[in-house]
Amino acid sequence: MKKTASTGLIVFTALFAALIFVVTAYLFHIPTPVTGGYIHLGDAFLYLAASILPLPYAVAAGGIGEALSDGLTGSAVYVLPTLLIKSAMVLCFASAAKSIVTKRNLIACAAAGGICVAGYYLTEAVLLGNFAAPVAEIPGNLIQAAASAVIYILVGRAFDRMKLKSRLAVMVKQH
Repeated sequence: MKKTASTGLIVFTALFAALIFVVTAYLFHIPTPVTGGYIHLGDAFLYLAASILPLPYAVAAGGIGEALSDGLTGSAVYVLPTLLIKSAMVLCFASAAKSIVTKRNLIACAAAGGICVAGYYLTEAVLLGNFAAPVAEIPGNLIQAAASAVIYILVGRAFDRMKLKSRLAVMVKQH
């Protein structure tokens, strides 16, 4: 049984990483001219992964999915920072509750958004060699964080009404 649960977790992690990659890289992918980055809604699915999968699996799904999107859409310089920033964002969420959208995970949306904004501000400051130019990217990163939180809440509540988390319990059983 344990081998099946582990295999299921790996498969589900890979599916989340692929979903996060596709949404980040290709759906609602809006380039930002100042730094060469882009606005996307992939973080919503990173939040879902973080609320469903056990921590190491959620970190893998979010970090790999988001970093892969940078590497394959012409933003290779962001691959390592994205891997670190998105992995840190996952740490804000908890997957132990019976539901996806919990008070803790609602607060986590704000904390993860803050990590995203601060992390990319610092990354861009280092890459551009100054602290002024990345300020222009803050509004876009705030919009991305807010929109991702809204999508996460809407999809998460729909999944909670379907009792999706308990249906997936066999595959994502906490270790």
